[in-house]
Amino acid sequence: METTATNTLQIDFSWKKFQVLITRLHDTTSEPVYILDTQTLKKPTLIFRRANSNPDPIGTGTMHVFNINPDYTLHSHKGKLTAQKRWQTEYTYRSDAFSSSDKPTTMTWTSTSGFKNWDFICLDENMLPVARFSSSLWAVRKLGQIDFLGDRADDENAREEIVVTGLTLYFCMVLRTTSILQFFGAVFYRGK
Repeated sequence: METTATNTLQIDFSWKKFQVLITRLHDTTSEPVYILDTQTLKKPTLIFRRANSNPDPIGTGTMHVFNINPDYTLHSHKGKLTAQKRWQTEYTYRSDAFSSSDKPTTMTWTSTSGFKNWDFICLDENMLPVARFSSSLWAVRKLGQIDFLGDRADDENAREEIVVTGLTLYFCMVLRTTSILQFFGAVFYRGK
């Protein structure tokens, strides 16, 4: 499925502000839609905000020193990205935005990687892709883009859920690949 600029977000890191700026792809105004503040030594590690004048966060992401399961909040609803495998990227979480009933549905984030790209794919309960976060492994400023797929590509709640969980997972995996403490966290992790 080909995506358009209206359902694709560009993820850029601003070294000057030490923030992640999330804009619509090919937007001529280059005004951010969301801003992600990163905090290295404080919790929550990631704070997601809309770029408008409202300073209240829409979500947070928290990485842990040893635990490979990051926590997140989305509109004050707490959740956890739970690793299903120790050595492969496969995380699940409970979603309200993609549920077709009043009960949350299980969503799965998985990934593939090559020499240049690291693609994270979000699958619904039927294992159909609903979003793809394609990141550049060697990027220092243009981190990647999120493509929204399927019938909820224009749903704002679904978009915000994908942005919060996808970028929380991305930063968790960056931490897992660069931290010896996370390596031992994976060694001793007892999933499912």
